Amino acid sequence: MIRETIGDVWQGPYEVVDARAGDPETKRWKMVVITGSSANVPTREPWIVRTEAWLRGLVAESVPTFGICFGHQLLAQALGGEVIRNPRGREIGTKKIVRRADDWLFEGLPKEMFANVTHIDTVGRLPEGAVSLAFSTLEDHQAIRFSEVCYGVQYHPEIDADIMRGYIETRREILASEGLSADALLAETSDAQPGAETLRNFVKRFASR
Repeated sequence: MIRETIGDVWQGPYEVVDARAGDPETKRWKMVVITGSSANVPTREPWIVRTEAWLRGLVAESVPTFGICFGHQLLAQALGGEVIRNPRGREIGTKKIVRRADDWLFEGLPKEMFANVTHIDTVGRLPEGAVSLAFSTLEDHQAIRFSEVCYGVQYHPEIDADIMRGYIETRREILASEGLSADALLAETSDAQPGAETLRNFVKRFASR
């Protein structure tokens, strides 16, 4: 899904690394995208802590790095912030994202846009020097600039309407137990193309570097 979203703005090769399988290989990466995960950063599993150390190295070397959902939270924790269970509850579906600061990441996009989200954890404390760029009703940090070449987004640029509906349907009973209506969420679901454009903007920025 991430490759499809990036599309033609990246013509180079891809390599998939499973961080759970051991230490990530040390290579000269052009760019790194850290995906979402069903894991939770606050559990502090050994592979999570190990990956955070690897990410600190990437950021220190100014490797362009983009975190998505779990990846966004992982970067925040790795760089000195703190990830916690969101006290406002689960955020899922197509949500309005409001920009609080201008940044090239949002080039060509309106101040208020829509993106698809599914998460229960949140960045409770920002790392020193990080800047929160956008928020939603249930999430204070939908986008964070950690450095000039390192960004994270809590939403999922790669998830379209069909995939989002699948997530909602799969969690129908859980959502009901939390007081959320799956039918109402499904009725509001869309492809949320502006969210996808932020990932493309990031890759476009560094593709020719």
